[in-house]
Amino acid sequence: IRHFTQTPSRCCFSLIGYKDALFCSVLSHSWTCRVFQRKALIVLFQHWFGAAAEEASVSSTVSLYLREVRSAAPALLAFMVNLADDNSNTALHYSVSHCNYDIVGLLLDTGVVDVNIQNNAGYTAVMLASLTAPDGPAGTEVVRRLMELGSINVQSKQTGQTALHLAARHGRGVMVRLLLSFGADANIQDERGTTALMFASGRGHTHIARLLLERSQCDPTLSDKVELLRVVSPELQISLG
Repeated sequence: IRHFTQTPSRCCFSLIGYKDALFCSVLSHSWTCRVFQRKALIVLFQHWFGAAAEEASVSSTVSLYLREVRSAAPALLAFMVNLADDNSNTALHYSVSHCNYDIVGLLLDTGVVDVNIQNNAGYTAVMLASLTAPDGPAGTEVVRRLMELGSINVQSKQTGQTALHLAARHGRGVMVRLLLSFGADANIQDERGTTALMFASGRGHTHIARLLLERSQCDPTLSDKVELLRVVSPELQISLG
Protein backbone atom coordinates (compact mmCIF):
# COMPACT_ATOMS: atom_id res chain seq x y z
CA ILE A 1 0.00 0.00 0.00
CA ARG A 2 1.38 3.40 -0.95
CA HIS A 3 2.03 5.70 1.99
CA PHE A 4 1.05 9.36 1.80
CA THR A 5 0.67 12.20 4.23
CA GLN A 6 -2.45 14.28 4.72
CA THR A 7 -3.64 16.36 7.66
CA PRO A 8 -4.05 14.88 11.16
CA SER A 9 -7.75 15.74 10.99
CA ARG A 10 -8.13 13.57 7.89
CA CYS A 11 -6.38 10.70 9.64
CA CYS A 12 -8.68 11.11 12.63
CA PHE A 13 -11.71 11.14 10.32
CA SER A 14 -10.51 7.85 8.79
CA LEU A 15 -10.03 6.36 12.26
CA ILE A 16 -13.56 7.30 13.31
CA GLY A 17 -14.85 5.98 9.99
CA TYR A 18 -13.13 2.67 10.64
CA LYS A 19 -14.68 2.50 14.11
CA ASP A 20 -18.16 3.17 12.72
CA ALA A 21 -17.67 0.57 9.99
CA LEU A 22 -16.45 -1.95 12.54
CA PHE A 23 -19.53 -1.50 14.70
CA CYS A 24 -21.72 -1.71 11.60
CA SER A 25 -20.16 -5.00 10.47
CA VAL A 26 -20.47 -6.50 13.96
CA LEU A 27 -24.15 -5.60 14.22
CA SER A 28 -25.34 -6.35 10.70
CA HIS A 29 -22.65 -8.61 9.19
CA SER A 30 -23.43 -6.87 5.89
CA TRP A 31 -21.05 -6.99 2.94
CA THR A 32 -21.39 -3.20 2.50
CA CYS A 33 -20.22 -2.54 6.04
CA ARG A 34 -17.24 -4.85 5.62
CA VAL A 35 -16.21 -3.06 2.41
CA PHE A 36 -16.55 0.31 4.14
CA GLN A 37 -14.49 -1.00 7.05
CA ARG A 38 -11.71 -2.21 4.76
CA LYS A 39 -11.60 1.08 2.84
CA ALA A 40 -11.46 3.10 6.05
CA LEU A 41 -8.66 0.90 7.38
CA ILE A 42 -6.61 1.32 4.19
CA VAL A 43 -6.96 5.10 4.30
CA LEU A 44 -6.08 5.16 7.99
CA PHE A 45 -3.02 2.99 7.36
CA GLN A 46 -1.84 5.23 4.54
CA HIS A 47 -2.21 8.42 6.55
CA TRP A 48 -0.59 7.11 9.72
CA PHE A 49 2.34 5.32 8.12
CA GLY A 50 2.91 8.22 5.77
CA ALA A 51 3.20 10.54 8.75
CA ALA A 52 5.08 8.36 11.24
CA ALA A 53 6.91 5.51 9.50
CA GLU A 54 8.95 7.16 6.75
CA GLU A 55 12.64 8.01 7.01
CA ALA A 56 11.75 11.65 6.39
CA SER A 57 8.97 11.71 9.00
CA VAL A 58 9.19 14.59 11.46
CA SER A 59 8.23 14.58 15.12
CA SER A 60 6.13 17.76 14.95
CA THR A 61 3.76 16.15 12.44
CA VAL A 62 3.53 12.93 14.43
CA SER A 63 2.82 14.94 17.56
CA LEU A 64 -0.10 16.66 15.80
CA TYR A 65 -1.51 13.31 14.68
CA LEU A 66 -1.31 11.85 18.17
CA ARG A 67 -2.84 14.95 19.74
CA GLU A 68 -5.73 14.98 17.25
CA VAL A 69 -6.56 11.31 17.73
CA ARG A 70 -6.19 11.50 21.52
CA SER A 71 -8.67 14.38 21.51
CA ALA A 72 -11.26 13.03 19.05
CA ALA A 73 -11.05 9.25 19.48
CA PRO A 74 -8.91 8.40 22.55
CA ALA A 75 -10.22 4.84 22.76
CA LEU A 76 -8.72 4.12 19.33
CA LEU A 77 -5.26 5.60 19.94
CA ALA A 78 -3.76 2.20 20.79
CA PHE A 79 -5.27 0.69 17.66
CA MET A 80 -3.66 3.33 15.45
CA VAL A 81 -0.17 3.38 16.96
CA ASN A 82 0.03 -0.43 16.83
CA LEU A 83 -1.11 -0.81 13.22
CA ALA A 84 1.20 -3.16 11.31
CA ASP A 85 1.98 -3.57 7.61
CA ASP A 86 2.21 -6.82 5.64
CA ASN A 87 5.59 -7.57 7.24
CA SER A 88 4.15 -6.97 10.72
CA ASN A 89 6.21 -3.81 11.12
CA THR A 90 4.62 -0.99 13.11
CA ALA A 91 5.46 2.71 13.10
CA LEU A 92 7.68 1.96 16.11
CA HIS A 93 9.70 -0.59 14.12
CA TYR A 94 10.24 1.90 11.31
CA SER A 95 11.03 4.85 13.57
CA VAL A 96 13.68 2.83 15.39
CA SER A 97 15.18 1.54 12.13
CA HIS A 98 15.39 5.09 10.77
CA CYS A 99 16.92 6.33 14.06
CA ASN A 100 14.02 8.76 14.39
CA TYR A 101 14.26 8.57 18.15
CA ASP A 102 12.32 11.77 18.70
CA ILE A 103 9.35 10.00 17.10
CA VAL A 104 10.07 6.84 19.09
CA GLY A 105 9.88 8.98 22.22
CA LEU A 106 6.48 10.33 21.20
CA LEU A 107 5.18 6.81 20.60
CA LEU A 108 6.42 5.70 24.02
CA ASP A 109 4.78 8.76 25.58
CA THR A 110 1.36 7.53 24.43
CA GLY A 111 1.54 4.77 27.02
CA VAL A 112 -0.29 2.39 24.68
CA VAL A 113 2.35 1.42 22.12
CA ASP A 114 3.25 -2.29 22.24
CA VAL A 115 7.05 -2.41 22.27
CA ASN A 116 7.17 -6.22 22.10
CA ILE A 117 5.44 -6.77 18.75
CA GLN A 118 7.58 -9.02 16.56
CA ASN A 119 7.68 -8.50 12.80
CA ASN A 120 7.73 -11.41 10.36
CA ALA A 121 11.47 -11.84 10.91
CA GLY A 122 10.84 -12.05 14.64
CA TYR A 123 12.41 -8.68 15.43
CA THR A 124 11.06 -6.38 18.13
CA ALA A 125 11.77 -2.67 18.41
CA VAL A 126 14.41 -3.41 21.06
CA MET A 127 16.18 -5.80 18.69
CA LEU A 128 16.19 -3.22 15.91
CA ALA A 129 17.44 -0.56 18.32
CA SER A 130 20.42 -2.77 19.16
CA LEU A 131 21.62 -2.32 15.57
CA THR A 132 21.49 1.47 15.62
CA ALA A 133 23.82 4.23 16.77
CA PRO A 134 21.72 7.00 18.37
CA ASP A 135 22.82 10.53 17.60
CA GLY A 136 23.56 12.10 20.96
CA PRO A 137 22.41 11.61 24.56
CA ALA A 138 18.76 12.36 23.79
CA GLY A 139 18.54 9.40 21.42
CA THR A 140 20.37 7.16 23.88
CA GLU A 141 17.92 8.11 26.61
CA VAL A 142 14.98 7.10 24.39
CA VAL A 143 16.68 3.75 23.74
CA ARG A 144 17.05 3.36 27.50
CA ARG A 145 13.31 3.95 27.92
CA LEU A 146 12.55 1.46 25.16
CA MET A 147 14.70 -1.22 26.77
CA GLU A 148 13.14 -0.57 30.15
CA LEU A 149 9.69 -1.22 28.70
CA GLY A 150 10.60 -4.06 26.35
CA SER A 151 11.45 -7.73 26.75
CA ILE A 152 15.24 -7.82 26.51
CA ASN A 153 15.77 -11.54 25.92
CA VAL A 154 13.16 -12.18 23.22
CA GLN A 155 14.58 -14.42 20.47
CA SER A 156 13.99 -13.99 16.75
CA LYS A 157 11.57 -16.53 15.30
CA GLN A 158 13.89 -17.21 12.36
CA THR A 159 17.36 -17.31 13.94
CA GLY A 160 16.86 -17.52 17.68
CA GLN A 161 19.05 -14.46 18.13
CA THR A 162 18.43 -11.83 20.79
CA ALA A 163 19.11 -8.10 20.84
CA LEU A 164 22.43 -8.85 22.55
CA HIS A 165 23.44 -11.22 19.73
CA LEU A 166 22.73 -8.48 17.19
CA ALA A 167 24.55 -5.74 19.09
CA ALA A 168 27.62 -7.94 19.68
CA ARG A 169 27.69 -9.16 16.09
CA HIS A 170 27.58 -5.63 14.67
CA GLY A 171 30.00 -4.06 17.12
CA ARG A 172 27.50 -1.82 18.93
CA GLY A 173 29.33 -1.34 22.22
CA VAL A 174 26.94 1.27 23.63
CA MET A 175 23.99 -1.02 22.97
CA VAL A 176 25.75 -4.00 24.55
CA ARG A 177 26.30 -1.96 27.72
CA LEU A 178 22.68 -0.83 27.81
CA LEU A 179 21.34 -4.33 27.18
CA LEU A 180 23.49 -5.81 29.93
CA SER A 181 22.34 -3.10 32.34
CA PHE A 182 18.74 -4.18 31.70
CA GLY A 183 19.42 -7.86 32.27
CA ALA A 184 20.35 -9.25 28.85
CA ASP A 185 21.38 -12.91 29.14
CA ALA A 186 24.81 -13.38 27.55
CA ASN A 187 24.49 -17.18 27.58
CA ILE A 188 21.45 -17.49 25.33
CA GLN A 189 22.36 -19.48 22.22
CA ASP A 190 20.71 -19.00 18.85
CA GLU A 191 19.47 -21.91 16.76
CA ARG A 192 23.07 -22.68 15.74
CA GLY A 193 24.26 -22.56 19.32
CA THR A 194 26.06 -19.24 18.88
CA THR A 195 26.34 -16.85 21.82
CA ALA A 196 26.93 -13.10 21.84
CA LEU A 197 30.54 -13.76 22.90
CA MET A 198 31.09 -16.04 19.91
CA PHE A 199 29.79 -13.35 17.57
CA ALA A 200 31.96 -10.66 19.14
CA SER A 201 35.08 -12.83 19.06
CA GLY A 202 34.43 -14.10 15.54
CA ARG A 203 33.92 -10.58 14.17
CA GLY A 204 37.00 -9.18 15.89
CA HIS A 205 35.07 -6.95 18.29
CA THR A 206 37.50 -7.52 21.15
CA HIS A 207 36.21 -4.56 23.17
CA ILE A 208 32.74 -6.08 23.18
CA ALA A 209 34.04 -9.56 23.97
CA ARG A 210 35.91 -8.12 26.95
CA LEU A 211 32.80 -6.23 28.04
CA LEU A 212 30.73 -9.42 27.95
CA LEU A 213 33.33 -11.28 29.99
CA GLU A 214 33.67 -8.53 32.58
CA ARG A 215 30.07 -7.37 33.04
CA SER A 216 27.91 -10.44 32.65
CA GLN A 217 27.71 -14.04 33.81
CA CYS A 218 29.08 -15.00 30.43
CA ASP A 219 30.14 -18.65 30.08
CA PRO A 220 33.12 -18.80 27.68
CA THR A 221 33.07 -22.62 27.66
CA LEU A 222 29.81 -22.89 25.71
CA SER A 223 30.10 -24.34 22.22
CA ASP A 224 27.81 -24.15 19.24
CA LYS A 225 25.89 -27.07 17.78
CA VAL A 226 28.61 -28.05 15.33
CA GLU A 227 31.10 -28.08 18.22
CA LEU A 228 33.57 -25.75 16.57
CA LEU A 229 36.55 -24.93 18.77
CA ARG A 230 36.75 -21.19 19.22
CA VAL A 231 40.12 -19.87 20.27
CA VAL A 232 40.04 -16.89 22.60
CA SER A 233 42.82 -14.40 21.82
CA PRO A 234 45.63 -13.95 24.39
CA GLU A 235 44.36 -10.43 25.05
CA LEU A 236 40.97 -11.78 26.09
CA GLN A 237 42.44 -14.63 28.13
CA ILE A 238 43.66 -11.99 30.56
CA SER A 239 40.03 -11.15 31.24
CA LEU A 240 39.34 -14.80 32.04
CA GLY A 241 41.97 -14.76 34.77
